[in-house]
Amino acid sequence: MAARKPRAARPVDAALNRLLALAGRGVSPNRMAREVDAIVAEWRQGVAGEDGADIKDQLDELREQLVAGVAAAEEAVSDVDASDAGAVKQAGHLLASLVATRDAAQDALAVA
Repeated sequence: MAARKPRAARPVDAALNRLLALAGRGVSPNRMAREVDAIVAEWRQGVAGEDGADIKDQLDELREQLVAGVAAAEEAVSDVDASDAGAVKQAGHLLASLVATRDAAQDALAVA
């Protein structure tokens, strides 16, 4: 029996993985927002000449996932031990990065 060819990742899943990898490296919120812009530009380039409905759906799904991620991060930040300055700083940085990605996705959806 021949091995199955792995399915290509859905564009939204691939985008979230890219953003997660950057967040794990601790990049700045501005860099995270620029990555969202790059992802959206790639999606738009891939659908050039088409009606663009798919990209709007992808952007909406990405935004929804990021909104959920920000909400979860806000809850996690509130659970961080305030006496651990390093953990508070790291959690705040991650939250700021997620907020930047969410805002960039919302902005991209608004002009889609």
